[in-house]
Amino acid sequence: MQPNMLILDDDRTFARSAGELASQEGFSVHLAHTLRQARESVGCTRMDLMLVDLGLPDGSGMDLIHEIDLTRHGQIAIVTAQPTLESAQRAVSSPAVEYLIKPLHGNQYTSLLHRVLQRTGKGAAPLDCPAVRGLTGRSAAMHSVFRAIQRIGPADASVLLVGESGTGKEVVARALHEASGRQGAFVAINCGAVPAELLASQLFGHERGSFTGAHARHQGVFEQAANGTLFLDEITEMPLALQVYLLRVLETGTVTRVGGVEATATPVRIVAATNRDPLAAIASGRLREDLYYRLADIPLNLPPLRERGDDVLLLAELFIERLNERYGGSKYLLPGSEASLLQHPWPGNVRELRSAVQRAYLLDSGDALQVRPNSVMAPALHESEQAILFKVGMSLSEVERKVLLKTLAHCNHDKTAAARMLGISVRTVHNQLARYAQGSSDGDVAA
Repeated sequence: MQPNMLILDDDRTFARSAGELASQEGFSVHLAHTLRQARESVGCTRMDLMLVDLGLPDGSGMDLIHEIDLTRHGQIAIVTAQPTLESAQRAVSSPAVEYLIKPLHGNQYTSLLHRVLQRTGKGAAPLDCPAVRGLTGRSAAMHSVFRAIQRIGPADASVLLVGESGTGKEVVARALHEASGRQGAFVAINCGAVPAELLASQLFGHERGSFTGAHARHQGVFEQAANGTLFLDEITEMPLALQVYLLRVLETGTVTRVGGVEATATPVRIVAATNRDPLAAIASGRLREDLYYRLADIPLNLPPLRERGDDVLLLAELFIERLNERYGGSKYLLPGSEASLLQHPWPGNVRELRSAVQRAYLLDSGDALQVRPNSVMAPALHESEQAILFKVGMSLSEVERKVLLKTLAHCNHDKTAAARMLGISVRTVHNQLARYAQGSSDGDVAA
């Protein structure tokens, strides 16, 4: 069944052109040029999308929005050739999800049409994304991730996943394991969650009596994941001393338990992950450069939710559907609430969205859910390849240090290029790096 669309506009040329494009996308279009005609259309037909002009011969399009039963209809968008602050404020306070200004840009209009098609399930996805269990998305960014999983899954190469917290790094790691066809287990360990003094035992195992409390032989995660996949999460949180030993294990393909002398073969595929910029982690001394190149046979960047466009709405609908299955409900996303979801930066990414949906599902009294981001938390600021985050009270020396290390990472550690970009001499760069290295050595000794 085709989705229904009402176009209410007294500009007949605009209405006809917009209607033709919507028809090509699969909509059944109803044209109205007055409020009276629009009232007749919405009175007998449920509209999946309404494109409403403000200035009409017999009133304003806002009058229609205030009159109709909003729970009966779908998405609403206001369109006007004469935008004003007052009309924009009224639109924001109304259930309208878009405030469009004529002339409409093609991408803006078609994006709106595609979102409605996806939401109603009456249109095809704009991208033919291969199915990957546990991952959902129709955006170009996720399409690239899906394709990469299919291509590199069966390979033996190590993969380094880079992405913010909540972007689904472990889900992607599991998808890579399933695509690999390996018969062994998928084993995950968070290198930042295990105390440093216990991490070696967890990774490589230990022999009985090798340290206090070692009452029996223990297999580490390398042996547990034999012929399978080992997921090393937050790899940049691993102590440098263990990074040296990890590199040796990866190079030799064998592991020696703590307190042992016998090397055991470890046929394991490694997938590592970090929420830090790995090159910045190398520059700051948190990650060994040789280990980075060994882990990152194939680096794969996972996009934050704010860069995935309409995937936010797709995921929100999916989470509601799963909660309906769990609790036997029939709740749905409130028409008109899409704008706030699309505009929020989602610093916690998919994890934050899932929590927001669950909170609305359990706390809202009706079936129409108003999914609200957690306004108590200020939007988080994130560093990127092009940006550095400073805090009030930082010393000037620390500011200089961050600027130099970040610029070096940006220039792929080309000191001459970094010096030119910063407007200083190459000698100054060398002197500063030597000073940082000396300070790090002093700190190790003191510790």
